Amino acid sequence: MKKKKVLMLGGSHFQTPSIIKAKEMGFYVISCDYLPDNPGHKYSDKFINVSTIDKEEVLKVAKREKIDGIVCYASDPSATTAAYVCENMDFPTNPYKSVEILSKKDLFRKFLLENEFLVPKAKGYNILEDAKKDFNSFNMPVMLKPIDSSGSKGVHKIKNINSLSESFNDAMTYSRSKRVIIEEYVKKSGYQIAGDGFSVNGKLVFRCFANEHFEKSAINPFVPVGESWPYNMPKKVHEEVHSEIQRLLTLLNMKTGAYNFDIRIDNDNNIYIMELGPRNGGNLIPQVTKYATGIDMVEYTIKSAMGHDCSDLVMKDVEGYWSCYMVHSNQTGILNDVWLEEEIKNNIVEFEMFYKNGDKINPFTGSGGTLGTMILKFQSSNEMLNKMDNMGNYVQVIIE
Repeated sequence: MKKKKVLMLGGSHFQTPSIIKAKEMGFYVISCDYLPDNPGHKYSDKFINVSTIDKEEVLKVAKREKIDGIVCYASDPSATTAAYVCENMDFPTNPYKSVEILSKKDLFRKFLLENEFLVPKAKGYNILEDAKKDFNSFNMPVMLKPIDSSGSKGVHKIKNINSLSESFNDAMTYSRSKRVIIEEYVKKSGYQIAGDGFSVNGKLVFRCFANEHFEKSAINPFVPVGESWPYNMPKKVHEEVHSEIQRLLTLLNMKTGAYNFDIRIDNDNNIYIMELGPRNGGNLIPQVTKYATGIDMVEYTIKSAMGHDCSDLVMKDVEGYWSCYMVHSNQTGILNDVWLEEEIKNNIVEFEMFYKNGDKINPFTGSGGTLGTMILKFQSSNEMLNKMDNMGNYVQVIIE
């Protein structure tokens, strides 16, 4: 019997597990992006060199190859492409317009405001002078971001107008549509919520919230260095956040698929949905979720893209204490070694380096600066949070 064909958008380190899983599930796998040397492509049956953000070209590939489904895994920029192809080829999908709203920060903030979600004051700009005119109408500090980038690239926290021009110009270099957003800073109480979820026929049937960890001394302090599970707030908070996510999914008429969360709770327990990506998370979030709950989010993502029934997916609580950590450097140089403190070695479940000693490495300005990854397991929540908040004491990248 002829194998069904699935088109995988991207082949980076974080997307490789989806390509391997699709092969294990018995599909003929075609991978595509503009980087032929990406590691995932060596696992696919066929590689096509076309950018995953070029909707029309990817649609041509999909029709020419007579694919049966398309997967956008762990990639914000590719999500709209996948939805566009699906709508044109009558494949199962979330609505293209809804995916576009979730993928562009200015559209998302506007949608949240119109539907009475809590949202910081925000506005999008194409021109620096327009941003300067409005700047003093915002309460300081503000966040300035590209509306359509990913991996925390081009994100800046600004305390006064003196930083605006440089930050604006930098953010614009990371925006494909050459547009940025300025929004008032939301001060969080506790950890920012990360993690993934999955809806079936519009119902959020599974979610696995995590604590997001940042490194204050990092060259870009807005790039998460890892996540840890379970999210350390009472069950009531989990349920309230779940309810807000469900309300959003319903309003957007979302169907079946995976989501990645970035959510903040302020000192008054108000819930702010900062980002809801219509795709699986990077940073090995689906892989740790499987360790923690037994639920294979990668498999369900592929099943949904291929039109298979996902109604057997049910909520599972986290068992144990788990985390992922992105090995990184804050400096440019030649990789000499990665030093591990003896105590942390007992926590490591998986450890993979993307670079080898002698390679040139770049600073951790965005997720693309990840040098390697770890999955860790701990004996208690206190051990997990203490170590994840101080990983610089346990893992150090040595450069020449």
